[in-house]
Parts: sequence; structure tokens; C-alpha cells
Amino acid sequence: MGPDERTAPSSEVSKPPVALTAETEASLDAIGSVDVLVGIPSYNNADTIEHVVRAVSVGLAKYFPKHRAVLVNSDGGSSDGTAEAVSRAVVDYDALLIRDQQSQLQKIITPYHGIPGKGSAFRTIFEIARRLNAKACAVVDSDLRSITPEWIELLLRPILDDHYDYVAPYYLRHKYDGTITNSIVYPLTRTLYGQRIRQPIGGDFGFAGHLSEHYLDQHVWESDVARFGIDIWMTTEAIASGARVCQSFLGAKIHNPKDPAADLAGMLMQVLGAVFALMESHHSVWSTVQGSKAVKLFGFQYEVGVEPVNVNVERMIAVFQQGLADLAPIWEQALGKEIVGELMTAGSTAASDFRIPDDLWVRVVFEAALAYREHRMAREHLLKALTPLYLGRTATFVLETQALTTKEAEGRVEQLCDAFESKKSYLVERWNPEPRA
Repeated sequence: MGPDERTAPSSEVSKPPVALTAETEASLDAIGSVDVLVGIPSYNNADTIEHVVRAVSVGLAKYFPKHRAVLVNSDGGSSDGTAEAVSRAVVDYDALLIRDQQSQLQKIITPYHGIPGKGSAFRTIFEIARRLNAKACAVVDSDLRSITPEWIELLLRPILDDHYDYVAPYYLRHKYDGTITNSIVYPLTRTLYGQRIRQPIGGDFGFAGHLSEHYLDQHVWESDVARFGIDIWMTTEAIASGARVCQSFLGAKIHNPKDPAADLAGMLMQVLGAVFALMESHHSVWSTVQGSKAVKLFGFQYEVGVEPVNVNVERMIAVFQQGLADLAPIWEQALGKEIVGELMTAGSTAASDFRIPDDLWVRVVFEAALAYREHRMAREHLLKALTPLYLGRTATFVLETQALTTKEAEGRVEQLCDAFESKKSYLVERWNPEPRA
């Protein structure tokens, strides 16, 4: 897809503009238009956002000195001085040997309106990008410790120079970091849409200005997408709309990784809810896709030290086994007796021999998607009931990769992806085009 052939927004009638503050409106009038925009959503990130703003500022000055640029901080009502930290973040460009920038970076610091959450913050950023007619945009998390100025070039250059529409991040992560991505979201998204975007729920990405309008025109802003699930929603919408997608290697993303058995039930519900809802919206797209293809990866790939992630396998297996004891009837309703019978067999083995095989796991995920589609039970109950299953599969991955390096463990993820792709016909054939209400 060339720069003049990009997919137009799917909605025939544009939705009304997002409400902005009078101060923000005045800033937009004064700025007029820009070439590039970088958005930073935030909520009480005063301790980290100043570093992020400086990295963005240097990246824009170093790599895009002749482009009119604006930085937008879309804040959720921080009470810790986040806005002040954004305002005071300054850069000594001479010390960095940067002397070619044409103009001072403009900053817009604004609250967002709507349902509290990252999605609503993004909606405000999209609206500002639309109003300023930005050609290329990037969004980065406000709590990054590993961001460098090079990230800004890697997220924007493919759009400005190579006419890509969406740039997903490619991070190096510890083998036990990102287990929701590794065990469900990457294999499933790759299988559905045929694009091997390794981190489809990464929080930092680039997108062409015209995608802002497409995103704004979707009817999701009063749903949980506005609160959660925005990253996978954006990636999937980009692919499904026919956008030209790529990835950029950003090195390590240093954040606060969590034990996969701790505090991830909520995230699992949010992400899977978004993935399953998108499957319904884009059935006509994914049902005809066969196989998958590599996605262009920009950037110099290098080895970096990644933060270790400590996991508690015994706890994960215990949660899975407790699920078998407490949730078997619910699992049977959602997944069927045959699958639950195989899960029972897996749960009866010694901890050292515990396994949920790839083939079984693929059927669990596909049946969960079908159960969501067919309203076999309340969707919230279904999503909650999947947590012990996910932890059982994560325990399997840990036990199978304990002796492997992170790079070697990646091969195990690829095997799982192959299993998903080989079973796609199972999902396509059983997908009911007219589920009961």
C-alpha cells in the first residue's frame, strides 16, 4: 500500500470531535499544524515522566530537526506533580552536540475526559493529532526507564520515509516476562490475521496520522477498550483495516515485571476480552487468512541484559489444580467435557511432570473464544475462569524452558504458534456466524 493508497476510515460518518479544554484549544489554534506528534499518557508518573520527556525531546531534535513537532501529555488527573515534571523537563542540546533543530519543541499538557483509563488518554491524543493534521505520530509510556532518543526515530522514520502506517515495538524480554503475550496473544493474533507482530500489546508504537481518524471513528470509546485493552485493539484495528505494518527493535523495555501468578487475573480478563471482541468484529477478515508471514523489523538488533523474572511454579500449578476442584462444571460448560477430561489428566500428574500440551492448549483458547462468541455463560465469568488455565499453561512453559536461554525459549514460543496455525480450521469451522443473544 503506497502513501496515496492507504485504507480510508471504515466509518462513513465521522463521530463528533473529542472535547478538549479551552487552554488546549488555544494551543491548537496557535500551533496550527505539525509534521510529527509524540503522545505520553500519564497518571501519577512524576518520578519517571521527566526522563521520558527529555528522551523524546532529544530524539525529535536529533533525528527530525526540520520537522514541526509537538509533545502531548494526556493526563488522567495526576496529583503528584506529573504536569509540572513535564513542564520543567529541559535538555542541554549543546552538551549533546545537537545544533540543527529549527524550532523549539511545542508541548501540550492536557487532562483527558471520559472513562478513566489509558484508552481515553489515547483518544485525546488521537484528536489532537487529527486537529493538527500530523503526518506521523508515536505514543510512549510515561514510566519507561529504558527509553532512548533512538526510540523516537525507530517509531517515526518508517512512517515518514517508508510509508508504513503502523509501527509495533519489538523488545527483548526475559523468557518469563510477557507470558500473556507468549502463551495467548501473540500466537492467536498471528494465527487470526497472518501477521507475525511479536509484541502486539506493547505500549510504545508509531502510527500514520490518518489512522488517528480511523481510531476516533470506531464505536469503542464508552466500552472497556477505553479503560483497558487499548494496545491490542490498536494493533488489531491497524491490521484489519489493511494498514501497512512493521516493527522496530527497541532493545529492552525496563518496567516492573510481575510474577505471572500474581495480580494478572485482571489484565488477563481485559486483554482477552478485547481480543475476543475483536474476533467478532473482524471475522470476515481473519476467517479467510491462511498461514502467517514475517513482518519487516527495523533497527539494529543487539543483545541487552534483561531484568530477571522470578516465578513460582508450584503456586501456579496449585492454582490450576484448585481450579480443577472448584471450576470443573464451569469449564465443562465453556470448553466441553472432553477438554476438561484432558485437563484433569494433566492436573493429576506429579508437579515435575506437569504439562498442558500445545494441542490441548490451542483447543482451550479456541473453545474459550467460541464460548465468548456464543454466550455460553456470562462473559465476565468466562474470562475470570480462564485465569487458572492460563497459569497452568505458564507453568508448563516454565518447566519446559528452565534450562534454556531466553533466545532458546523463543523457539518454544514458535512451536506453540505453529500449533495454533495448524488448528485454525477447527476454529473457522465451528465459528457460529449468528450466535444466540
